[in-house]
Amino acid sequence: MNIMDFNVKKLAADAGTFLSRAVQFTEEKLGQAEKTELDAHLENLLSKAECTKLWTEKIMKQTEVLLQPNPNARIEEFVYEKLDRKAPSRMNNPELLGQYMIDAGNEFGPGTAYGNALIKCGETQKRIGAADRELIQTSAINFLTPLRNFIEGDYKTITKERKLLQNKRLDLDAAKTRLKKAKVAEARAASEQEVRITQSEFDRQAEITRLLLEGISSTHAHHLRCLNDFVEAQMTYYAQCYQYMLDLQKQLGSFPSTFLSNNNQSSTTPVQSVSSPSVLASASAPLPSVSNSMVPSGLSELKSSSGSRKARVLYDYDAANSSELSLLADEVITVYSIPGMDSDWLMGERGNQKGKVPITYLELLN
Repeated sequence: MNIMDFNVKKLAADAGTFLSRAVQFTEEKLGQAEKTELDAHLENLLSKAECTKLWTEKIMKQTEVLLQPNPNARIEEFVYEKLDRKAPSRMNNPELLGQYMIDAGNEFGPGTAYGNALIKCGETQKRIGAADRELIQTSAINFLTPLRNFIEGDYKTITKERKLLQNKRLDLDAAKTRLKKAKVAEARAASEQEVRITQSEFDRQAEITRLLLEGISSTHAHHLRCLNDFVEAQMTYYAQCYQYMLDLQKQLGSFPSTFLSNNNQSSTTPVQSVSSPSVLASASAPLPSVSNSMVPSGLSELKSSSGSRKARVLYDYDAANSSELSLLADEVITVYSIPGMDSDWLMGERGNQKGKVPITYLELLN
């Protein structure tokens, strides 16, 4: 027998097997043939595997959306990943916002209150952007990759073995059907032998499939560890962002309410600083908040007296008109009150220059 004859016979046998399975499957659907049912334990394992695959896919896809909300960016990353190439590095949203703020601050002037605040805010946004990149990278390695490996690896193997089990089951039931139809003793003997062989093959494949499906419990344990890693990465990220914003709030804390609030409400002092992600564990507890007047008591006393005092300028101030005095941060000026002057202002003198200055820009010296 040459190779061509062998291949022809093999193709014929495969075609016969496929036809036999198709007939058996159709008759089962029409209720004209009996079907061998899997044992309850195996059915439960199959259901657990399907449920695991379904929810793993949903969690994986939604995590990708959480980490990268831009669908176009996700598609680009997917294409580069399939091409086994590194995607080009681009600024993320916080970094882009931070750069715009820094550019605007430099344009308005770093020496102005608004320009200086924009620069500080921009630098903080860029730090948040860097933390965001770290979160995405850590989550991809420790969380998304294991989930994807299960979908593209373990579950594909389970699906393949399950399909083989289905084919072995169809072969067994087709053999049983032929045995029932056999009338001649010789045909019955051949059919009985076929049933024994197909039953053995079915049992062996069922055992292989069962062993694979029992590994789902180990998969759950592994995914639990990955979930803990993901939570820790998020905790670190949010703790970093919280600390960055606390630091920024401290830097902006001395700015007057007119710059910090559109409704001119008095500000509050920052809450206590944190240095580790563990602070987030008590995030549900109310944060302390202490009222802090924008006018120190020394300046209040000066308002009610007729004397003068030295005061340090906290930050730059650009005079709005000729009745006001422009200020530079850290310079020392003389301040005093004039009867009838608005409670938010004092008169300031620097050499031969004098004019109104806002109280909130000053720190009274002893």
